[in-house]
Amino acid sequence: MGDELGRWAEPGLLVLASLADGDKHGYAITTDVADHVGVRLGPGTLYAALGRLEAQGLIEGLPAEGRRRPYRLTPAGAAELSAQSSRMQHLATLSLHRLGTVPA
Repeated sequence: MGDELGRWAEPGLLVLASLADGDKHGYAITTDVADHVGVRLGPGTLYAALGRLEAQGLIEGLPAEGRRRPYRLTPAGAAELSAQSSRMQHLATLSLHRLGTVPA
């Protein structure tokens, strides 16, 4: 799995991060990502990411609530998010150190 989530703004990674604090439906995910990361996920991008993540077993769809279908992070999704977040944290620390922004 590892590198399949790609760069920090990859929609799948943003969806996993959004679901880390609880179940959400599509619009709530979009709003959460926009509010906290400043990235606006369009409907096509969002639902393609949800489909990929669900197929990979990283999230699961829950029974629909009216027209809205919430999604939940699976244990595999939480593990993947943790691994990706650790890699990003390491890269950020290394980058800031090399730029001279933070002491060694």
